[in-house]
Amino acid sequence: MRRSLLTVALCAATAIPAFAGGPKDTPTFDPKSISNDIRVLSSDAFEGRGPATAGETKTVNWLITQLQAAGLKPGGTMKNGKRGWTQPVPLLRAAIEGTPHVSVAADGKTIALAQGEQIAVRAALDGAKSVDIRNAPLVFVGYGVKAPERRWDDYKGVDLHGKIMVVLVNDPDFETGQGDFGGKAMTYYGRWTYKYEEGARQGAAGVLVVHETAPASYGWATVKNSNTNTMFDVVRDHPAAVHPRLEGWIQRDVAVDLLKRAGLDFNALKKQAQTRDFKPVELKGERFSAKYAVDSKVITSQNVIGVVPGRKHPGEMVMYSAHWDHLGIGQPDAKGDRIYNGAVDNASGVAGVMALARAFAKAKPAPDRSLGFLFVTAEEKGLLGSEYYASKPVYPLGKTVGVINIDGMNMYGPSRDFSISGSAKLDLLDDLIATAKQWNLSYSPDSRPEAGSFFRSDHFSFAKRGVPAVSFESGDDMIDGGLAAGRKLSEDYTRDRYHQPADQWEASWTITGAARDLQVVYALGWQLANSREWPNWSQDSEFRTTRDQSAKDRK
Repeated sequence: MRRSLLTVALCAATAIPAFAGGPKDTPTFDPKSISNDIRVLSSDAFEGRGPATAGETKTVNWLITQLQAAGLKPGGTMKNGKRGWTQPVPLLRAAIEGTPHVSVAADGKTIALAQGEQIAVRAALDGAKSVDIRNAPLVFVGYGVKAPERRWDDYKGVDLHGKIMVVLVNDPDFETGQGDFGGKAMTYYGRWTYKYEEGARQGAAGVLVVHETAPASYGWATVKNSNTNTMFDVVRDHPAAVHPRLEGWIQRDVAVDLLKRAGLDFNALKKQAQTRDFKPVELKGERFSAKYAVDSKVITSQNVIGVVPGRKHPGEMVMYSAHWDHLGIGQPDAKGDRIYNGAVDNASGVAGVMALARAFAKAKPAPDRSLGFLFVTAEEKGLLGSEYYASKPVYPLGKTVGVINIDGMNMYGPSRDFSISGSAKLDLLDDLIATAKQWNLSYSPDSRPEAGSFFRSDHFSFAKRGVPAVSFESGDDMIDGGLAAGRKLSEDYTRDRYHQPADQWEASWTITGAARDLQVVYALGWQLANSREWPNWSQDSEFRTTRDQSAKDRK
């Protein structure tokens, strides 16, 4: 999940009057009802909603029960000639058995690296049942980017077979805000997922991403909690083509120390890595070893889909989405809590999309186009549920009008603005801006494009296949407290709760902001569902061509 929006109050909140404005016929949303859904989904009984756990079974059953009660139709895959409520999602599930043994030999000494402390290695996703790397050389490859279109190559012909690649997170432009990678705004080359994929293409035995809070956009606690638990991936024909045997992160201080032992300066190398002239550097005299068993098997998780059928154009779909999963049960925090409840991330988004489903199901008359409500699995493992749906859509992507994703809602009072994840340009955003003006809401561009939010939510799985898609975010300019209050709340959440057991339901949440925001995204969906509009991307968007090619499906 991306983390840039205002999401949660960390202290008791006073009641704030509802924000005025908006069409009179737009339904209102009850903050108490939304809060109750969040409370249930994020309770300990749901065990952190981990895929392929008892928590998934409870979550999927809850979703189906709520959709049935609201009067929606099953929108999943066909079975025995009838649609069910789910789309089965086969996933490779991998978990480290026992405690991994990881070390570096340097200066005649063996330096042990503790899992979750100095290092966070992931269970192998290349299908291997064990990781056994002995005395592998370490090579620093800067930002690990190979981008011919930018005349950029951080590898310069180095042979990484049997070696461990040490790589910086984010893009070469991050430190200076200038260069060939869009300045502060992260490109896909800056994402850790790309670093692993490129490492596999280079033949590396392993990839270690150096963690730094600012370029990663989150602290070490998030890295530890997201990478030391059970891992998932879509089932691939050739998993080793995109996954090196070892994937993981190391603390910045550990990387600095290892480079120093090899006679290298971290800051000097980072500065060199920001230029085209950078060349890979081996950490001479150092060898990396890792050994651990992996419990690896294919499981089936579930996407859940409910539909409000359209009256005139039932084959055309306006889609709302949210991911139902969180991190499940994992490493204990300082208080010994091992359940990662995921109240804001993303029980709140699920509650919001469910509230929208109930409202649309009651609409009279029904909209012209169909409306889908997609609750996807395994977002926290790399947008896997949405990736699977988008690669094997239940409803044709060419006839999907647009996707409105919710990945965390505003648990506090209303803001004066809203945003989306990333800085993409598309008609769907123009429509959203025009709709929000009816509530006197202004649009604020993503304030932290360097965090790569565009690539970190489920809308991206649709966007890269041409479907106009946005992740709606509440703004930071709070009615009560302005920008200072909103930004502090975002920062506090990212530091203290994001991907930690502390992301729990709070009785003090007013949720009046979320209730108002739902009116805005409802009105946008209603407009799209009762029009002949087919939103597209801007003329210079990398997704425009794919969308244009699907125009034949809409005739």
